[in-house]
Amino acid sequence: MIGLVQRVRQARVEVAGQTIGEIGQGLLLLVCAEPGDSEAQAEKLIAKLLKLRIFSDAAGKMNLSLQDAQGGLLIVSQFTLAADTSAGNRPSFTGAAGAEQGRRLYEHCLAVARRLHKQVECGEFGADMQVSLTNDGPVTIPLRIQ
Repeated sequence: MIGLVQRVRQARVEVAGQTIGEIGQGLLLLVCAEPGDSEAQAEKLIAKLLKLRIFSDAAGKMNLSLQDAQGGLLIVSQFTLAADTSAGNRPSFTGAAGAEQGRRLYEHCLAVARRLHKQVECGEFGADMQVSLTNDGPVTIPLRIQ
């Protein structure tokens, strides 16, 4: 699974002009399933994300996790994270899981996150979404779970 984590001051996702998920301080996770990915990888991704020490402590060091900082988590599916740009100018997305597997693993990520963290918001799988955020830092970290 591929994840792209952004530490945010705020983030929001809209579909058809309606806000469907919104957080204040916390993390935005863009997530993409790849062929062969499993529920176990989705669980590892969420566990890693919740323990990443990327929030500042009292001394200004990145030493606190999302759970320590009591921030929100916004999870948005994004198959384009699997883009292959090695040939030509048009990306290939064959590295992304098919829609059925992608939806299943995205929903599993959400279920695991909601079980482990109290404030979890989400996008809508397969929808045309508009995501807005204020990246804090900026801090952006790629995650790949094998």
